[in-house]
Amino acid sequence: MRVGGVHNIDSRPITGKVIKRLNESADRLLLDVPCSGLGTIRRNPDAKWKLKPLWIEEIKTVQQEIIQKYSTMLKVGGKMVYATCSILPSESENQVAVFLGKNPNFKLIEEKRTSTIKDGFDGFYMALIERI
Repeated sequence: MRVGGVHNIDSRPITGKVIKRLNESADRLLLDVPCSGLGTIRRNPDAKWKLKPLWIEEIKTVQQEIIQKYSTMLKVGGKMVYATCSILPSESENQVAVFLGKNPNFKLIEEKRTSTIKDGFDGFYMALIERI
């Protein structure tokens, strides 16, 4: 697959055994985790009525499991992006803070949040994290 001039990209679902086999082998990771989708309310205003508090708590557990498990694939010096389309800090900044608190061998390089009000498009959160 060729993306942006790069030819050695391998895009595929990764399961438990593969995560172990790829331990400390990735230069870059993009974790576009499942989320509430509350950042898309501008386009989907009815979405807020479909969400249940229990489901949001469950999805936060899944988010933390994903960042904890998949981060092990990153090499020292490698970088990953943790991304959500949520406006909730509990799915974004707070998740990254929990991860960094449990993993001192990672550091936050940069984070960015887009706003439907300020930026005129969906609300997203992105954190660039490096393994040190």
